[in-house]
Amino acid sequence: MIERIRYGAHPAQFADLHRPAGDSRGVVVVIHGGFWRAAYDLGLGEPLARSLAEEGWTAWNLEYRRVGNGGGAPATVDDVAAGIDALADVADLDLGTVVTLGHSAGGHLAVWAATRGRHPAWQPVRVPVTGVIAQAGVLDLRRARADRLGDGAVDAFLGGPTGDDDRLDPARQLPLGVPVWCVHGREDDIVPLSQSAEFAARAQAAGGTAELVEVEGDHFVVIDPGTEAWRRTLRVLDGLADGR
Repeated sequence: MIERIRYGAHPAQFADLHRPAGDSRGVVVVIHGGFWRAAYDLGLGEPLARSLAEEGWTAWNLEYRRVGNGGGAPATVDDVAAGIDALADVADLDLGTVVTLGHSAGGHLAVWAATRGRHPAWQPVRVPVTGVIAQAGVLDLRRARADRLGDGAVDAFLGGPTGDDDRLDPARQLPLGVPVWCVHGREDDIVPLSQSAEFAARAQAAGGTAELVEVEGDHFVVIDPGTEAWRRTLRVLDGLADGR
């Protein structure tokens, strides 16, 4: 059963809760990508949420304001913070394990969510993130801006070419304080593998726990439940559930 739950008054402030048939192994917050743009929505995350529920996880498929429907910085991250914290009000959830799982720009938001408690604007944190899986994530905003990823998507997200906020850049917030896995296709020509490889290396150098998981395929293979890339992601989650 899928339950739609609102966490705010804006039409984009909601999430779909997918519960497993039996006991839950933990909560996975699914954060879709699309370069933070309104043209893309949580439909991208629905197949993953269904698969996660079948694997025994509670999936929280999160929608949020995007560029073009009231989003961009800081509204988009405000929504991600509020949407995750809204889990505290959902009955019968064990929040001991809360993993953010995000693709592309959603990978950026998944990693950012683990650091939000460092900044007064997003305190207090009601639901801490205990682990992160970034799928082909945009993890270095400065580099992504310089490389013009998504045809200027970072400029649009931050409010123009002069917009900047290191609080929102995962690469400027290392170490994260929670383990992060960067799952990325070797043939990705939308978000280059270097975004994940360099982030993982810098996180390790800063004393954090980070792992690069390279998989065969393009930008979208990581969000296709029928692929080996997704099975690799499920194995990472298996380790989190088992405390490894």
